[in-house]
Amino acid sequence: MRLEAAKQALIDLKEEISRRLRAINDDLSARPDSNIEDRATQLENEEVLVAMRDEGAAQIVAIDAALARIELGLFGKCVKCHEPIAGHRLATLPYTPFCARCARMID
Repeated sequence: MRLEAAKQALIDLKEEISRRLRAINDDLSARPDSNIEDRATQLENEEVLVAMRDEGAAQIVAIDAALARIELGLFGKCVKCHEPIAGHRLATLPYTPFCARCARMID
């Protein structure tokens, strides 16, 4: 993956996630439903939205770290073993800091 293409893909992904997070936050700040049955459903939905918000926030942190690695000239190298990260892995998960081998060892 070319560096400029990777950088633009990360920026685009960050913008997309940020838009989703704004929509989630709008949904979470909506007034509670006064109907007790509807409120129970609303609470269940809020649990899902909070999990999605947390995951999105974590992705933005990872994207910012990847953008910093680009600026430092370290993008595409595993932060653990310093070996190159496979291009297909970066294409699938452009903000990954780990090669597939090191990622398996972490999981």
